[in-house]
Formats: sequence, C-alpha cells, structure tokens
Amino acid sequence: MVDETEAKASQETAPEATSIVEAGPVTKELLTKNYAVEFEGTDHLGVEIIKVKAADLLPVANTLYNQGYVYLRCQCAYDVGPGDDLVSVYHIMNLNPTDLREVRLKVYLPRDNPRVPSVYWIWRTADWQERESFDMYGVIYEGHPNLIRILMPEDWVGYPMRKDYITPDFYELQDAY
Repeated sequence: MVDETEAKASQETAPEATSIVEAGPVTKELLTKNYAVEFEGTDHLGVEIIKVKAADLLPVANTLYNQGYVYLRCQCAYDVGPGDDLVSVYHIMNLNPTDLREVRLKVYLPRDNPRVPSVYWIWRTADWQERESFDMYGVIYEGHPNLIRILMPEDWVGYPMRKDYITPDFYELQDAY
C-alpha cells in the first residue's frame, strides 16, 4: 500500500514535459537571412508573432515588404506594465490572392528611452498610427516626417495610456479665446 501512495505522489510532483514550439514560416525565412528575430508564437487566429529588435526593424520590414507584405493593417503600442517595456506592434499582410498571410512584428522598447525607426517610408498608413502611439505612450518614431501630438493638447505633460501615468488634478487651457 505504501508503494502505491509513493508512486502516486511522485506522479503528482513530476515536472511536466515541455513542448518545443517550432518557429513559423516567416520567422524561419527571416532567420535564414541572418536577422536577429524571435518567434513568439501565434495568436488565436494563427497569426505569427515575431519579436524584432528596434535596430533591425527597418531591414526586416523592407524584406517583408519586398516579399509582398504591402499592407500595414495596424500599428499600435501598448504598455507591458509599470516599470516594464513599451511595445510597438505592426500587423502586416501579404495580399497575394493565392497566398494570403498575416504576420505581427513586436518591438520591445525601454520605458526610459522608447525609440524606434519609423516605418512611414515603407507603409504610408503608419503616419497617423505612429503619431497616436507617440501621443499616448511616448514612443519616439525616428525619421517620422511630422511626429506631433494629435489627440492631446500640444502642451500636455505625460502620456495618458501608460500604466504608471498619474492624471493631473486639472488642466488649464492657454489662449482659449
């Protein structure tokens, strides 16, 4: 009886086997071109998520554009948490009718100096989307032709969508009349 109890206890405490996740086809292709990218998995729809360093964003984006990923479906940013990184996200699509594919690029940026190259010169639709990410999160898109606030007043202090943002007690309009 003791042997069964010990066997049962050892089964309950045995470490679970870890599964190896194979990189997606776009990640594999980028790795063969010696880009420093990491496969982060897929979302619930099967869209491949790829982590890219800020310095490698433009070469990776150019490569994907040349492979038919000509549509920037969405560019946004989010805050991982107070004291953690900010993330700039690019959801791009290959509109080839015989091979419709989507991929999501994520660039993790340090909170104290969130700088990343602008993809405006690759996908013009990034214009207002990058400006919104700048306005709400403070991500600086280097090389953007008109990186100014579009939602908050120009003299607003801080970035309201950051998780560590403290709302001011009041805001006084200057030169309102």
